[in-house]
Amino acid sequence: MHNIKIIALDLDGTLLNSNKELTPASSAALKCAADAGMLIVPTTGRFYGGMPEEIRQLPFIKYAITINGAQVFDVLTGEVLYKAELPHTQAVQIMEFLDEFPVIYDCYQDNDAWMTAKMKERIDETVSSVHYRKMLHELRKPVDELKQVLIKRARGVQKVQFFTNKPEVREFLMEELPRRFSDICVTSSTDDNVEINQKHANKGEALLALAEHLGIKREETLAFGDGYNDLSMLKTAGIGVAMANACDEAKKIADRITLSCDENGVAHGIEEICFKER
Repeated sequence: MHNIKIIALDLDGTLLNSNKELTPASSAALKCAADAGMLIVPTTGRFYGGMPEEIRQLPFIKYAITINGAQVFDVLTGEVLYKAELPHTQAVQIMEFLDEFPVIYDCYQDNDAWMTAKMKERIDETVSSVHYRKMLHELRKPVDELKQVLIKRARGVQKVQFFTNKPEVREFLMEELPRRFSDICVTSSTDDNVEINQKHANKGEALLALAEHLGIKREETLAFGDGYNDLSMLKTAGIGVAMANACDEAKKIADRITLSCDENGVAHGIEEICFKER
């Protein structure tokens, strides 16, 4: 019997289908869980304003875990409950290192996303996914030179992210970055991106921080995910559920595997775990 009080949900590839849509079945499952007293918590690599409007407007969303766990906040009051950011000096050093490779990069700061204008012009030739290209064009604010902007602002950076269309470069950098830079967490959510956060900015620690703030036990949390940036959350939650379309690593560590994001896997998992088994 499971007494679930928090349902943490990755968005892309998990709650949202391949077309980045919240289906009627998934929406109905979330409402049913919320009506039963469970907290529905979007848990995403995106910043809050970059989440689909249909998710942000769900009336029962009270808390959000964003930018891979760099921030946990109360949606209704705006109170920040947890944050973990890269020092701006380290973010600049990471970007200087990335300049040696065929990549384009951006960063999240102050709950917004920024990119050097010349790199933004290379989105279409670098990013394979049509949906991610559209997101980057719409949500990345262009600046003359991102490193100089960060130096001038002198504030913490929530995430550095890069894209490359060369798999061998991506694999090398995923291994090399943690060796070269201390206190960072390197994950990925698509086939051609890499996301760099402060080491405590991960979905698992963020979920625990929210649960502790609310007086909820770890065993009373349920998490759904599909990517590398979901691994910490799937390990940490009382029950971790990987999608059928998840990466192999997620499937290995998950307690369960549900249907794919295109088969309303979240809705199926909520029904099975939160209602049938209870």
